[in-house]
Amino acid sequence: MRTPKRLQPLLDDGLIDGVVRQLMSGKEAMVFVVRCGAETRCAKVYKEADKRSFRQAVDYTENRKTKNTRQARAMAKGTRFGRKAQEDAWQNAEVDALYRLAAAGVRVPKPYHFHEGVLLMELVADLHGEAAPRLNDLEFTADVARSHHQRLIREVVRMLCAGVVHGDLSEYNILIGSDGPVIIDLPQAVDAAGNNHAPKILERDVANLRSYFGRYAPELLATDYGREIWALFEAGALQPDTPLTGRFARVEKAVDLDGVLREIDDARFEDAARRLRLRDAGAG
Repeated sequence: MRTPKRLQPLLDDGLIDGVVRQLMSGKEAMVFVVRCGAETRCAKVYKEADKRSFRQAVDYTENRKTKNTRQARAMAKGTRFGRKAQEDAWQNAEVDALYRLAAAGVRVPKPYHFHEGVLLMELVADLHGEAAPRLNDLEFTADVARSHHQRLIREVVRMLCAGVVHGDLSEYNILIGSDGPVIIDLPQAVDAAGNNHAPKILERDVANLRSYFGRYAPELLATDYGREIWALFEAGALQPDTPLTGRFARVEKAVDLDGVLREIDDARFEDAARRLRLRDAGAG
């Protein structure tokens, strides 16, 4: 096929040898199958802000790193430079997350190169060597659904141990490759330690998995892995192989009513004593 304009620099620099076909066009990017020597890879071309429907929510972008304070100020003011910096930060979030997660052993597409809004990465293939289908395009038996669910929960744990929350995990952002589920699409990835919304976002990611696989294995609908995983993470007790139960019981500490009343009485006594001292000082 004819080489798209955005991919021409990669062809000129020898990073790719040709474009095979367009794989998909989504709300945030277009993906092409490309040839790199004897290998077949994919190139994700990010759409410009005015040509995509995806909008960055404050929940996702909280505490995202910028190169310098000038960028941060420009982003806050919404200047032209600031909008460009915001776009760069949005795209770099996925690239950084992919490198970070791949190094941690999370099953994500292996990234190879990123330049001028184009990400060159592994093409996830099925057993026949074709581009892997998305989770939502397939049907499963109860046993296979349970297996995929457990594996993906373990991937969520591994991601969190690497300090990352996907932020938009669902059946639309998971491929079923030749070796099982592969997590994709991470531009909204959240820093677990630096974002106050991370617990809520993680629970929503896990709830999406529960709802989808619960169609095939209804007992999964009664699980609560999200809060269990976050509680372990918050307590510093989460490891990639930490056993999970799928249950979570919040411990509610009993209120010491007598103690509360004693504190109120003490405060009243101290206030009365202070007023008495002030009165005596004024009389003197």
